[in-house]
Amino acid sequence: MTRYIAVATLFLLIILVLFRAFQLKKLGIKVIRFGEMDKKDFIIPPFALLLFYIVFASAFGLPKVGAELYKSDYVGWIGVALCALGIILFLYALISFGKSFRVGLDEDHPGELVTTGAFSISRNPIYSAFGLVLIGIFLIIPNWIILIYVLTGIWLFNRQILLEEQSLRKIYGEKYAEYCKRVRRFL
Repeated sequence: MTRYIAVATLFLLIILVLFRAFQLKKLGIKVIRFGEMDKKDFIIPPFALLLFYIVFASAFGLPKVGAELYKSDYVGWIGVALCALGIILFLYALISFGKSFRVGLDEDHPGELVTTGAFSISRNPIYSAFGLVLIGIFLIIPNWIILIYVLTGIWLFNRQILLEEQSLRKIYGEKYAEYCKRVRRFL
C-alpha cells in the first residue's frame, strides 16, 4: 500500500506543477523557465525518469534497479506521512506564490516578491516540500539509489536556492534582504 502512495505522490506533484503552469499560461505568464539561465538543468530529467522507474518498479513488480537497504512497514508509514506533509506544503506554496510561480529563474518577468502564506514559514517552501517528499519516498522504498537521490537532491536544491537568492537580491534589493532576516531558508 505505501508503495502505491509513493507513486501517487510523484504523479500528484507533476499534475500540480502542470496544472498551475497551464493556469498561468492562460494569463500570458511563461512559467516554465527551466534551463534558460542554467543550461545544466537539462541533465536533471533523465535522473528524474530513473527515480520514477524505481518507484514504479517497486510498486508494480517490474524488474528492480538497486537493492533495498531494509524492510519496515512502520518506517514506510512514516515516509507516507512525510510525503503527505510535503504535498500539503507544496500545494500551500503554489497557492501562496500566486502569479509569481516559475520553474527556473526569470529575471525578465519575475513577478512580485512573495513573503506571505507558505513564504512566511520558509523562503523556499517548494524545495522544502520536495525534500520532504524525497525523504518520504526513501523511507517507503529504502533503495540505495533513492538514498543517493535524497543526498544529491538536497545538494542540488541548495545549489539552486543559492542561485535564486543571487537573482532575487539583484531584482528586489533591500526588500529581499529584509525578508531574509525575518524568514528561514528552510523549515
